[in-house]
Amino acid sequence: MSRNITGNWRIDVHHHVVPPQYADESMPIKLPNTETQLQSMDKWQIRTAITSLTPRVILKNIHRLREVARTCNEFQARLALEHPSRFGAFALLPLPDVDGALEEITYALDILHLDGVGIFSSVNDRYLGDPLFDPVFEELDRRNAVVFIHPTHCEAPTATNLGAPPFVVEYVFDTTRAIVNLVFNGTLKRYPDIRLIVAHGGGTVPFIAQRISMLEGHRHAKGVTDVIPTLRALYYEIASTTAGYALRSLQEVADPTHILWGSDLPFVYGKRLQDEVDHWEAYDGFSADQRMAVEQENAVRLFPRFA
Repeated sequence: MSRNITGNWRIDVHHHVVPPQYADESMPIKLPNTETQLQSMDKWQIRTAITSLTPRVILKNIHRLREVARTCNEFQARLALEHPSRFGAFALLPLPDVDGALEEITYALDILHLDGVGIFSSVNDRYLGDPLFDPVFEELDRRNAVVFIHPTHCEAPTATNLGAPPFVVEYVFDTTRAIVNLVFNGTLKRYPDIRLIVAHGGGTVPFIAQRISMLEGHRHAKGVTDVIPTLRALYYEIASTTAGYALRSLQEVADPTHILWGSDLPFVYGKRLQDEVDHWEAYDGFSADQRMAVEQENAVRLFPRFA
């Protein structure tokens, strides 16, 4: 099917796929086939999607992490090969298997030629600044890799009796904890050449950036310096973060050149995604040039093959 995306086309850096063999009854929706996915991308003016996996596949297959990561990455590579202008991909890593992750980085980036690496905010209750993951960050830093941090599927502690669906607060809180942990443990300072994208506008990080900066000089945070510049160096994608409540806070931390467009398709779709797009298009905090940068140009700098 021939397509011609014109007008305000977008590069979507938060876009999920699942190989058919892992699409079971635990999925919250019926997953689209590739043709339906492309039609959906056209509808939302998405010229290119950088695909990634959600944690669900890993969590359901913890006994065979390397096999699942390899299968998912080869699936993403086939999509990109069959539709080179429409799909890129973030490689799935079999963490907490660090040796397996290092092997998969080599295979995914050097053999499959994927565009970057996707990791989750926490793994087995360890956040990303844990020293266990240092060899992975060292290798990604050596490669100047683009890395996408997506929240882990997590629930509020039972004792809270919160009851709200976890996507409302738990996912953004886990992303926030991951970023704070990376700052607190000095990971972001030790590995500055990783181009790190954080999902959903960085969770609550923009709103509490001042509080995070209080780590500097704190007796329990020895060696923590330059917190705000470190946070400014991150890239922030804005799936489910397109309303003014979030964007105005994000703009206080992130330069417009470090903000990226994302949809969270296919798990965010229909009216909910339309609401997100409507919020984005109604927002008055960006100039026309800045809006184009968020939708297209910033991603092209990270992924120049889609220029």
